[in-house]
Amino acid sequence: MQGKTLYVSDLDGTLLGADSRVSAVSAEIISGLTDRGALITVATARTPATVVPLLSQTHTTPPAVVMTGCAYWLRGEGCFRNPHFLPPGDVEAALAICGSHGVEPFVYVMADNGMTLDVYHKSRRLNKAEESFYLERSRLTLKKFHLSTPAPARASDFTMLLYAMGDEAAVRAVAEDFTAHTDCSVCCYPDIFNPKVWNFEVFPPGISKASAVEGLKEELGAERLVVFGDSLNDLPMFAVADVAVAMGNALPEVKAAADVVIEPNYTDAVARFIARDFDGQMSRN
Repeated sequence: MQGKTLYVSDLDGTLLGADSRVSAVSAEIISGLTDRGALITVATARTPATVVPLLSQTHTTPPAVVMTGCAYWLRGEGCFRNPHFLPPGDVEAALAICGSHGVEPFVYVMADNGMTLDVYHKSRRLNKAEESFYLERSRLTLKKFHLSTPAPARASDFTMLLYAMGDEAAVRAVAEDFTAHTDCSVCCYPDIFNPKVWNFEVFPPGISKASAVEGLKEELGAERLVVFGDSLNDLPMFAVADVAVAMGNALPEVKAAADVVIEPNYTDAVARFIARDFDGQMSRN
C-alpha cells in the first residue's frame, strides 16, 4: 500500500493565478480532494493576514506554513503555532546594517494575543514599493501597521521577521553584510511582480520552508512530500521533497532544480497536478 502524500504549494506565482487569487476552479478541486482525504497545504513568505483571505474559499486541513517557515498557522483555531523569534542582538545588528545602506525594514512583532502581528516602520517616508505594499495590506484584520514608529522595547523578544524592499544594489549589500554577522536565515530575491524591486527577509536561525514542511510531513505521518514553487525561496523546499514541481513561469534556477515542470500558475496547474497524482496514488492502494 502506498503511504500518505503531503502536497505543499507556494502561493504567489504558484497556486495563485494572474490576479493573485486562488481561482474558483482551483479552490473547488483542492476542497474536493481534501474531502476525500488528501493532505494539501501551503508554504509561503506571506503572513496569516493575507493567507487567511486568500484561502477563504479553499478547504484544507493541515497547518499552513507561513512567513517562510517561521510559524505554522492553524486555520481552524485562527492562531500561530510554534512561532520562532529573532535573537534580540541580531535584530539590532540588522537594523544598523540596513540603516547604513539606506534601507528601512518593516519589523514584524507577534502581538500578545498570539494571533495578530504589529508591523513597525520608523521612516517618515515610504518608497514606492513600500507604499504599495502598505496600501494593499493596511486594512487587514490580522496585521496592524505602525508607521513612523520605532519598534517598542518588548519587540526585542517577539520579533519574527524583518522585511525590506528596495533597489537591487542596496538590498544585496544589506544581505551580504548581514549574512557575515549572523546565523539567522537571510533571503534576498527579486520581486516576482516587479524584478526591479528586491526583497530582503531575516528570519530566526534554522528557519526555512524546508525545515517547516519536513516537520509537518513527520507530524502528519506522510511518507511522500510533493512541493510546488516558482521562486528562489522555494529551492530549500525543493531539496527535501520527494517530488519538486516547478511552474511554467518559474525562474530558470527553480526549473533546473525541479523534478517536473508544469503549466504556468494561471492555468490551475497546481490543483490539476495534485488531482492527477492523488488519483494515481489511490489507484495503487
